[in-house]
Amino acid sequence: MATRFLLLLALLFAVPAQAAEVAGVKLADTDGALVLNGAGLRKRAIFQVYVIGLYLPAKKATAADAIGAPGTKRIAIHMLRDVDAGEFAGALTDGMKSNVSEADMKALEPRVKQLVAAMSEMKVARKGMRITLDWSPAGTQLTVDGKATGAPIAGEDFYRALLKIWLGEHPVQDDVKKALLGEKT
Repeated sequence: MATRFLLLLALLFAVPAQAAEVAGVKLADTDGALVLNGAGLRKRAIFQVYVIGLYLPAKKATAADAIGAPGTKRIAIHMLRDVDAGEFAGALTDGMKSNVSEADMKALEPRVKQLVAAMSEMKVARKGMRITLDWSPAGTQLTVDGKATGAPIAGEDFYRALLKIWLGEHPVQDDVKKALLGEKT
């Protein structure tokens, strides 16, 4: 009886988890079995381009731990403006090139082309669109507004290279890296 009372008391005073909100976009604290590690706002000059959230099996405080985390992972991107799909794919490619060796980039090239082809199917990454890049043992799956686009891209090395766009030594934006690692920016 006392155990039930304590459990009930704990439930009554438990603070509910709050979803993150960035630039008016709400990101859930969990996405299936994954937890939101952090979320940030990607800007280009004065323009807000997208909100990005990083979901991992468990929270990680360092880039190396987040990139090397075992298990499924998700990058969730919420577009805040229209961006040509080719331009968007090119920016991702440039981000990878900035964070992996030339030899690694050469090895990744066929899979980068596969991602670019899948992204080009959407023509334009439109304002309000939700784009996810999921890692599972089946590979990296691009999903646009809940619909899988293209075939899964093989190799966890490819997904780690994607994560380095935002978490690498030369991230696309320093404050986004900090935000994805749960730091206040």
